[in-house]
Amino acid sequence: MQHINRLVTLGVTVAVASFVVGVIPASAQNKEARGNVTAVTTTSMTVKAGAQELTFYVDGETHLEVRSTAKQLQQAQPGSPKPRVNDFFQAGVPVVVRYREEGGRNHALNIDRVGSAGSGGGSIKESSKLAEGKVTAVSASQFTISSDGHDLTFAIDRDTDVLARGASKTAKAAGGNTTLATFVHQGDSVSVSYRDGEGKLTASEVRVRVANR
Repeated sequence: MQHINRLVTLGVTVAVASFVVGVIPASAQNKEARGNVTAVTTTSMTVKAGAQELTFYVDGETHLEVRSTAKQLQQAQPGSPKPRVNDFFQAGVPVVVRYREEGGRNHALNIDRVGSAGSGGGSIKESSKLAEGKVTAVSASQFTISSDGHDLTFAIDRDTDVLARGASKTAKAAGGNTTLATFVHQGDSVSVSYRDGEGKLTASEVRVRVANR
């Protein structure tokens, strides 16, 4: 039975925008910056990734990955204001920002808090391809989503990470003791970072945006 790696539980995902189904065009290839936050406002975040410092704009399409306790504290504020990036991220916090360059600006698509900026104080790299949709089938070795009117099937391997409520962190070398179906279910809304090669799509990361409960 194929085992998968799992990431630290983030509880409830705060999606600042509604879930959008579709595959991001190849012409708008995502990038990924890992580093430490140096400045943050209600609409932007600046991150020092290695030798570079990048500023990202944040809008209704940006997903903020935060712990449920943080979300609950924010919602407890008078009037339950709309989630803002500076409610959950502060200067000095290590993050991974998946972004796209649009019109000379860096558009943050997803912001995650991580344990460290990594070696050299961070890095910038091309991100995997990204697909979003609803799960239509799932097994121990693969799963299928409906995305923009098409069915996409992804294989999983020992390097596949899953971000979902109830997941916990394990070392990649050791593998895990649960299968994909433990955390991903038919009807879940997910985003999938994947590699396209050798005649198949292989998921490198699966994020459950909205669980089908």
